[in-house]
Amino acid sequence: MIKRLSFLILITAANCLYAQERPSLVAQPNTLYVGADGKFESAPDTALVQFNISAQEETAKAAYDRASRNAEQIRQILRSNGIDPKTAEIGYFSLDPVFDYKNPKRKLLAYRVNSSVQLKLKDFSKIAPIVQQLAETDVTDNQSINYTLENIEAAKAKAAEDAYRRARMNGEAVARAGGRVLGNLSYASVDTFEPIPIVRGRLAQPMMMRAQSEAASPTAEFTPQSITVTAHVNALFELK
Repeated sequence: MIKRLSFLILITAANCLYAQERPSLVAQPNTLYVGADGKFESAPDTALVQFNISAQEETAKAAYDRASRNAEQIRQILRSNGIDPKTAEIGYFSLDPVFDYKNPKRKLLAYRVNSSVQLKLKDFSKIAPIVQQLAETDVTDNQSINYTLENIEAAKAKAAEDAYRRARMNGEAVARAGGRVLGNLSYASVDTFEPIPIVRGRLAQPMMMRAQSEAASPTAEFTPQSITVTAHVNALFELK
């Protein structure tokens, strides 16, 4: 007569991303608890070009007017590359006084306008000319490029599927080693993790871009880094 057995296997990742709390389960007789990691990798389909538009003048109106002219230069660059300016998104807009903090009376020096702009590009061939033209205007700051997937949720689902497949494969191996057969899934929890874009500093100083305008783009002939989405699945299976 085969005695009722209870198996418990927990496979954990060394990556600190998986250190968050998970539901605590007590393995019941004739069950198998398995944890596994999975991932999905894909070439990015969207480039995020981000930059700031800034202007500083002695009066608020002068700073605002200059920022408006700078923004019009940006719109002209987008149009010249076949991009509708309406596709660019404004993250924030601010108009702030600039004080001389070394002066005990905090003397007002000027007014500064800052705004952030994000542009999504599907055609990666447009990245280099747009970035170069933005730098040559000398009206933008903190340019950065990040790559992502438009439908990140679909990528998370594929990563979860991979994690579950690994969990079941590991469970079948353990059950087989114990002379049992893995049964139906009775419980599962899923955690997915997407990459967090790292915002870099300025891509290039405008003077450098002008001096090297005939040279290849810094990103020429390189392939955008793959997007990797990871998942962790905890699954409780019945044992036959």
